[in-house]
Amino acid sequence: MSHQDSTVEDPTEPVTTSAVDIIQQTATGSSVTSSASRGVDFYFQCAVVVIGVVGTAANALILYAMVASGEHKRHVLIFNQNALDFISCFFLVVTYALKLCNIRLTGRGGYWLCMTLLSENFIWCPTLGSTINLAAITIERYLKIVHSTWSKKRLRSWMIYTASAFAWIAGSVTSNGVTIPTTDVLDGVCYPGLTWQSKAAYLAYGIWFFLSFEVIILAIFIFCYWRIVAVIRRQAKVMASHEEDAGR
Repeated sequence: MSHQDSTVEDPTEPVTTSAVDIIQQTATGSSVTSSASRGVDFYFQCAVVVIGVVGTAANALILYAMVASGEHKRHVLIFNQNALDFISCFFLVVTYALKLCNIRLTGRGGYWLCMTLLSENFIWCPTLGSTINLAAITIERYLKIVHSTWSKKRLRSWMIYTASAFAWIAGSVTSNGVTIPTTDVLDGVCYPGLTWQSKAAYLAYGIWFFLSFEVIILAIFIFCYWRIVAVIRRQAKVMASHEEDAGR
């Protein structure tokens, strides 16, 4: 049985078995790639660098303002959110600036450059953490508004700091846990997400990621803010009725 036949008939065989074929196809296709397509990629990467620079500067300014005013101690999750966004934008600039350089990767240094930056791993670590932290902010606001009495008695500072730390840890573990085993350097080029052990593993991760960072996060936003709006409307009606009574 040929190598290609075994790849087709055994769905659990690692995807790495076809990596060489992918590289050969890429090399063959590159000879017919139009200059217009390369130009689009170049301008896209330049635009990403510009967006990253603006985002880095804006988040740095917000962080400075919060520290200077002492608000970072009162709004820990908000400060943490801006810190995560700052790191994400910073590495967005670094990563796409390196991609513009079109560096040929060799040796151990090239391998780790691929694993950390060119694979966009250092972008996704804080980005995923930012998503988790945003959900934590939503839950905190929900508790303080909808369950204000309970939050005053039970919500402690250590819980807020734990949620902040969890956002960093969970984002880093999720990104590194997927990027490192599925990324490789082939023929001097970084290929992130290429070497999955099986199609089933790739599908399972895709389903888990969709449920965790799309469905669950969206459900938290909808439920919490729906309840917050309901409480605010009820309070507004009570205030309006009191004003009517006072005016009579």
